Amino acid sequence: MVTRMLAVSVSVSVLAAALPMAVTPARAAPPPVRQLYIAPSGEDTGPGTLDRPFATLERAQRAVRDLAGASVVVNLRGGTYTLASPLRMSGDAGDSGAVYQAYGYGTARQEPVTISGGRTVSGWRPGRDGIWRADAGDLETRQLYVDGRRANRTTAAIPGTLTLTDTGYTTTSTIPRTWRAPGSIEFVYRYSYVEGRCGVAGVSGNTITMDQPCWDLARSLYGAEALASVYQAENSPSFLTRPGDWYLDRSRHELLYRPRPGEDMRRATVVAPVLESLVTGTGVRDLGFRGLTFAYATWLGSSEPAGFPAAWSMYLREDGLHTVPGAVTFHNAERVTLEGNRFTHLGGQGLELSKSSSHNVVSGNVFTDISDGGILMGVVPPDETGTNRGNLISDNWIHHIGVEYRAASGIWDTATQHTTIAHNQVDDVPYSGILSGPSDDLRGIMHSNRIVGNRVFHTNKLLDDGGGIYVRGEQGTSYADGLVIAGNAVTDSDDGEWGVGIYTDDSTNWATVDRNAVYDYVAAIGGCSEEWGDRPVRNVRYRDNHWDDAVPDWVPRREYPGAWVPANPDNPEEGCGDPHDLQFGRNTLLDPENPARACAADPACVAILASAGPRPHYRRTLGLS
Repeated sequence: MVTRMLAVSVSVSVLAAALPMAVTPARAAPPPVRQLYIAPSGEDTGPGTLDRPFATLERAQRAVRDLAGASVVVNLRGGTYTLASPLRMSGDAGDSGAVYQAYGYGTARQEPVTISGGRTVSGWRPGRDGIWRADAGDLETRQLYVDGRRANRTTAAIPGTLTLTDTGYTTTSTIPRTWRAPGSIEFVYRYSYVEGRCGVAGVSGNTITMDQPCWDLARSLYGAEALASVYQAENSPSFLTRPGDWYLDRSRHELLYRPRPGEDMRRATVVAPVLESLVTGTGVRDLGFRGLTFAYATWLGSSEPAGFPAAWSMYLREDGLHTVPGAVTFHNAERVTLEGNRFTHLGGQGLELSKSSSHNVVSGNVFTDISDGGILMGVVPPDETGTNRGNLISDNWIHHIGVEYRAASGIWDTATQHTTIAHNQVDDVPYSGILSGPSDDLRGIMHSNRIVGNRVFHTNKLLDDGGGIYVRGEQGTSYADGLVIAGNAVTDSDDGEWGVGIYTDDSTNWATVDRNAVYDYVAAIGGCSEEWGDRPVRNVRYRDNHWDDAVPDWVPRREYPGAWVPANPDNPEEGCGDPHDLQFGRNTLLDPENPARACAADPACVAILASAGPRPHYRRTLGLS
């Protein structure tokens, strides 16, 4: 054997010597990265260098387009960049391939940068009853911020007894006759998992007439009888009673504000958002945003005569459901990276990735003080088709969103493929933490998605019928390509009548729930299997989880774990039914009296909690440690 090997070796050596020497091409050096700079004190007539920076993002964008094909980093020096119009990026126009980042990003010298769609309001003067006024001009907004803190829309309870009519209400109270500017008032409707609003057209005597077409849309969405219950009225100068209340008087072009204790309106910084969008990207590739704050955007859709008859983060119009848009939105985008940013003081949703956007990364960002949801991605209504695949949402902190539109989710994956939602923290939200599934039965789209290692707590603070991790719809064709929910810690939301830690709702199909810790929810696991519409819950397997198996008193226990809402014997087309083909294996029941203590005494449960949420590096940069 040794002789044969030696002979082969010699033969190969001789053959190699007889052939021309192969030349290995030298690896080309990567092209140099062009560095551009902008600063609030710069000049757009300059060259965009460190010592002579541009002044605006628009000028830097033109320079990026002039360098099309080159690798470009745009460094933003510290300060606020107020946009006159949204920064619109297009792959066809040459915006791909650039990175926009805070100067010194990732170092101790990183400078704070804000991209703002707001307008500073000054010249405040005192008026009667402790209310201050400022000229507003042609301002249109639904939010106001005083020294970085969101002011309150004025609110009031609905007095008397309301009776439904074809056009609105009659009331037994005379108080609505005294409401000033009734045409600016909105009625808010809050139900178990939705919250909507319609404007008041006018008040005459004891008759309240509602805006059209909102009134008809709301009746078609909620049912006429549901509108008999009004949660509250908003947005009248008659309601300016609480410190921190504000009102936009369009008839006099004035802003009215009742200061909070300690606020000096002569020195306060007051910002009104005016843009509805800050950054959009269509068809862009290999784009990056790092270390920036996106702030002060409004959304005016709910101020239209069609109002906000809503379900989740959607609202009804005469042509169907639409979705509240993101202040930062990308369509048909690939390999866009958003890292280390902050999304705050926003009037719609934070970030949207939709219309066939794939292989994007959203990592290490903070989403807070947002009127609707934090992150939205996938096939977004009214769209019903699209391929959004391979997106990564990781190590973000989403909290205190849904400030104005309560039926919002921290993260909503509407319909995607090969998506990973990992190691995020979602807490203190009015409705659901992480929502996976389309608004309707868009079957055949979702598969191979993973929700892993997330820390979710304090969800469902205002609306009941949701969960920490809420799943609906067809998630694949088998367990092999179905949804995986693994290694998540979902705890501490046991208020209300119905909130589920890991909620597999109507038509959930093909999901694995593996190695999660779930306790101190109204229900640990469970859902509604909608038998009446051929939308049952089926093919869900639960393995190696730790839970307290909480079930509310009004749901009968089954012989298997979870809270599964029963059918309504009086109306087969209401209520729920039995889920199908559930599998349970090696799950650990935590002591229902004190599940947190029981988890702390179980090394496997402790390991789940320890590894859930943002990883150590991100915890530091997010401010969580």
